[in-house]
Amino acid sequence: MSAVPAQGVGEPIIHAAPPRPSYIPPFGLRTVVGCLGMLLAVHVAGFNEHVTEIGLSDIRGAMHIGHDEGTWVIAIYEAFNIAAMAFTPWFYMTFSIYRFSIFMTAALALLSIPAPFMPDVTSLCILRAFQGLTAGCLPPVLMTVMLKYLPPEIRVFGIGGYAMSATFGPNLGLPLEAFWFERVGWHWLYWEIIPTAALAIAMMAYGLPKDPMHFERFEKFNWLGVLVGLPAICSLVIVLYQGDRLDWFRSPVITDLTFWGGAAFIVFVINEAFHPSPYFRIQYWRSRNIQAALLSLVGILAICAIMGDIPATYLSVVRGYRPIQTAPVSLVVALPQLIMLPLIAAFCNSRKVDCRFVLAAGMLCLAASAWLGTWLTVDWVRDNFYPLQILQVFGQPMTVIPTLMLATLAMGPADGPFISGMVNMLKGLANAVAYALFAAFTRRREQYHSTMLLDHHGTHGLALQGMGNPITQQLSVTSPDSAHVARNSLQVFHTYMHEQALVLALNDIYYVLIWVCLGYACMNLILPRRVYPPRAPSPNTPAR
Repeated sequence: MSAVPAQGVGEPIIHAAPPRPSYIPPFGLRTVVGCLGMLLAVHVAGFNEHVTEIGLSDIRGAMHIGHDEGTWVIAIYEAFNIAAMAFTPWFYMTFSIYRFSIFMTAALALLSIPAPFMPDVTSLCILRAFQGLTAGCLPPVLMTVMLKYLPPEIRVFGIGGYAMSATFGPNLGLPLEAFWFERVGWHWLYWEIIPTAALAIAMMAYGLPKDPMHFERFEKFNWLGVLVGLPAICSLVIVLYQGDRLDWFRSPVITDLTFWGGAAFIVFVINEAFHPSPYFRIQYWRSRNIQAALLSLVGILAICAIMGDIPATYLSVVRGYRPIQTAPVSLVVALPQLIMLPLIAAFCNSRKVDCRFVLAAGMLCLAASAWLGTWLTVDWVRDNFYPLQILQVFGQPMTVIPTLMLATLAMGPADGPFISGMVNMLKGLANAVAYALFAAFTRRREQYHSTMLLDHHGTHGLALQGMGNPITQQLSVTSPDSAHVARNSLQVFHTYMHEQALVLALNDIYYVLIWVCLGYACMNLILPRRVYPPRAPSPNTPAR
């Protein structure tokens, strides 16, 4: 037997690296395939959300659904989608990441098959509620997979892969909707996820480690958290999606959902703070990094969503573009993300780079994009938006990746499931906040500018009377009936007023976004502490 060398007195004790758990295999090609399959599954869920939301008008026409009923289809899907993100970590820790991910991806795809054949709006809403529930279960798993199975040296690239669901996926929704509806058929707005879901399942089945199940966790199952938290989150999300259409608190529905949903959410937060098996830890909000990261995540994703909505709204309302004509504007942002996300991740993976400054620079890019948007006029066409979109190509990954680094790298391995549910719920909530803010701000500012323009016309109309009415002059040659010409002139005049009021309202939104971006840039230079990209522990590290 070989002798073990004696340890000198006073010398540090050398410990070997701790052994990896048996269900985490050595990193290799198989693990990469499994992680990419999980990433594809999350994109499948995102495409199912964004394609059907963007193509809602086409779906309503094909399924004979009214406008008001169609808004409930989107609101209910988003409500269950966001609510599921809060509770997912507990379930995948119980049923195992491998089984939970495959089951939810398969259920998401299978539920899309009968969607075009639903007989009425109620049945479609119920189906979409279950589909939203399954789709919301996938993003939190992706964050855990990237942080758990990737080596520390490339973990930031995993964060960049997760960031694709916030930058690449939403910007690809409009081009996909245009392709499926114009080239294939409206049924494929639902069915387009089936082939990619099958591929994602095959990749996850091959590459994800078969970790064990832990049914003993049901002994401390947080029943009160589910029974109170699920309806609370759903109620608040529905308020955000339906509030502006129902005129907010002038509607009994919005008032009741806000009061009872808010009360239930307070009970849910108190329960999470004291329950021995919470779904996420409220105590994380004591950390300055968590405060800055989560607040920034909601704000940044809302800013990116609004910046994507403005060109689509302008081109569809003012220019009358179909989605296939608007698609290049979104592709300008979406496709370069495949290159920019790895580049920004590699840049942030250096210990010499402070991700807080990268985040601030990204916010300045978004602020510059919003400043260029303030030049919007009724004469703009699709090509005028390209400079704004190019700035967002740099701004979006430069803000999202550092924000996720601040939220995750300050945590230990055991904190991953608790922070992933909170991050993903707020990530989904950002879309609802963006939808509510954009709808409310656009409507109110458009009404204001419309009133001001009509008042200005009424005040100065007589002063210009001697110059004639150019609209009437151009229409007078189309019909000998003066009454018919007068009605058409009034209609054209109101169209011009509506376009001008909408453009001025969108300009106001751009001005607000400038100051919001600058505020977030300053906040993230002051509030969070610096985090460093992870590195593998040395096997000869002295114990302390």
